[in-house]
Amino acid sequence: MRGVRIKVDPETGEAMYHCMTRSVNGERLFGRASLEILRLQMWRAADYCGVELLTYALMPNHLHLLVRVPPKCPVSDEELLRRYGVLHPEPTRYAVTRRECIAEMLRRGGSEAEAWRRRQLALMGDISGFMKLLKQRFSIWFNHTHQRFGTLWAERFKSVLVESGQALRTMAAYIDLNSVRAGLVDDPKDYRFCGYAEAVAGNEKARRGLGLVLGTPGWSEAQAGYRQILFSTATQLREKGVALPLVALKQVLQNGGCLSLGTVLRCRVRYFTDGAVLGGRGFVEAQLAAYRARTGRGGPCAARPLPPVTDWGGLATMHRLRSTGFG
Repeated sequence: MRGVRIKVDPETGEAMYHCMTRSVNGERLFGRASLEILRLQMWRAADYCGVELLTYALMPNHLHLLVRVPPKCPVSDEELLRRYGVLHPEPTRYAVTRRECIAEMLRRGGSEAEAWRRRQLALMGDISGFMKLLKQRFSIWFNHTHQRFGTLWAERFKSVLVESGQALRTMAAYIDLNSVRAGLVDDPKDYRFCGYAEAVAGNEKARRGLGLVLGTPGWSEAQAGYRQILFSTATQLREKGVALPLVALKQVLQNGGCLSLGTVLRCRVRYFTDGAVLGGRGFVEAQLAAYRARTGRGGPCAARPLPPVTDWGGLATMHRLRSTGFG
């Protein structure tokens, strides 16, 4: 059951997803100017699609997004027009006239208005619609700006369904520590293109996202709790900006040792990108049962605890990876 994408029925409840995608051939295509445009388009696409960014990391050749998808609810014509304006913020004469024409069409009603509504709603309240919109719009801008053509992304995005609570907090910290693992900074607050840095800089949406992750409404309390997760390392073993060399982590695994969570999160954990579901054992088993009932697919896959290299707080994933879960 490798390559499985688990999705929650949007009619029944909210869901949190870790989404990851990379550039074609893994090339480091995105400089600071490109990442700035990607950041702006990411916030706009999230607003348009009605999803909430909890945190993120935009890197030179890939991106990680932690996204909350709320239960689907009716969207009024006024809200549709507002969201349409979010995607087309430039106050050109054409854009203003276009919105006025759409508003008049919706007021009159009819088949044309209903078709326009369906096209907009198809991208809303769904993680696939959000990722499709973001990747398409950024690809158009990037190719036009850099006089290139063809695909920009290597593959379809990966997604991991994440349970709220311990799993969500751990995943958020893993995402915000991307720049530390890459050796770009020692503290994620110093990396412009991640959710934690944007929250520290005062962005209210970024602060609200991490507040939801931590379950605390006030930013000061949320920041203090989050930094404990980010920096809960007993010993800082540094090699090219990474807190723990991969070979050292493998030795810990082989010898049955245990490290702090903050130390392990400074290594690449493939369970967080390839595990399909991350949460408590009961959550993982429930999602797997729902997937089998919905698709009719079976197999020996079951909830499996993460390797005891650290205290994961009872976290499990949907299936065992064919290769090591780290590195």
